[in-house]
Amino acid sequence: MTDQLTEKAISDFVTEWYKALDRHDDLSSVKEMIVDKGLEMRFPEVTARGHAGFAEWYEAVTNRFFDEVHEVTKVEPVIVGAEATVTVLVNWQARIWNPPAANSEWLGFDADQTWVVVAGEKGPKILTYIVNGLDPMPGSGSL
Repeated sequence: MTDQLTEKAISDFVTEWYKALDRHDDLSSVKEMIVDKGLEMRFPEVTARGHAGFAEWYEAVTNRFFDEVHEVTKVEPVIVGAEATVTVLVNWQARIWNPPAANSEWLGFDADQTWVVVAGEKGPKILTYIVNGLDPMPGSGSL
């Protein structure tokens, strides 16, 4: 299974992860990309653990953000055996509507992240996902 943790496999996996988030894919298919036992995902608003914690976060964000576009600008893995620590830089843009506002608001951020991925039966899976920082783009609304 360690042959799944190549630079290309990890880069493709990161891209597929963000495509799934942009499409708001069904929770069950997105959960296939993450481990359950030991999963830790640190977002600015919450730390999610395991599939149950991820499901709560995913429901919240897929109901809050729309017209999402993630553009991956850097994927730099350090692979050691069946695990890789990955530096991920991604530009995230979306719209949000805060009732009772008359209009939605544009959001744009450059996110610095650190992931730990492990080899799964069908490819890489996320074990740890940490948002180290969000740098707002000029004109972006606030989270």
